Amino acid sequence: MRIDIVSLFPDFVAQCAAFGVVGRAAERGLLSVHGFNPRDYAEGNYRRVDDRPFGGGPGMVMLIDPLRASLRAARDADPAPAKVVYMSPQGAPLTQAKVREFATHERLILLCGRYEGIDERLIRAEVDEEISIGDYVLSGGELAAAVIVDAVARLREGVLGDAESAVQDSFEDGLLDCPHYTRPVEHELGSVPEVLMSGNHAEIAKWRRMQSLGRTWERRPDLLDEATLSKADRKLLDAYRAARATAQAGQAPAEAAPARAEAPQPLAMPGKNPL
Repeated sequence: MRIDIVSLFPDFVAQCAAFGVVGRAAERGLLSVHGFNPRDYAEGNYRRVDDRPFGGGPGMVMLIDPLRASLRAARDADPAPAKVVYMSPQGAPLTQAKVREFATHERLILLCGRYEGIDERLIRAEVDEEISIGDYVLSGGELAAAVIVDAVARLREGVLGDAESAVQDSFEDGLLDCPHYTRPVEHELGSVPEVLMSGNHAEIAKWRRMQSLGRTWERRPDLLDEATLSKADRKLLDAYRAARATAQAGQAPAEAAPARAEAPQPLAMPGKNPL
């Protein structure tokens, strides 16, 4: 897969993609990230890429022509069709479903704005989709582009050592992931739930599903509103709620309930998406 970054700071995104799983994918030829700087395509001694907005107001707006030339150069660099995605706080929220869709493409071009944004005429003419990673504003689209590169790359075939790692991620089935444990079994912070050491794979799968449902109910109930739950799922969720109520009442928790160390802390609901 090839991802091109059109940005005043393309090296920033490339450096973010050089580490961990994504970096190893690049080393193995499964992913390539390339940068195109609009300043390299600007005219004049100062290679200007922005100007004041019509109608007045603070800030600057990125010019059409340097960005358009950068996009043209990115498209010409590879004959495969490329989807152009603009990082924008006005864009649709980035979701796991959208990441999966992006991962089906052989090429993406990520357009990163700066200042007050880019000329609207370029967006209408050249951009296929606008994406936001949250309801907040960043200095530019580079961080958002790095998020997309990471999220998309790990879903490409062969990138992860075990493909099941991606399948079991939070949001893949519309729910949050279950809690995970490793050695030691006994620790001052708590013990590993016995079911995970039982060797009974059916019971382990049932426990993990219950925890996933329970965590989603506690932390992201909005996801449950959109999820399609089976009768078995609803029974597991009811059992989780009952076990949680028992634990909070100070009684002995039901065996299927998560350990007290796993009691979730209140989390702020994330917004729809950022730059």
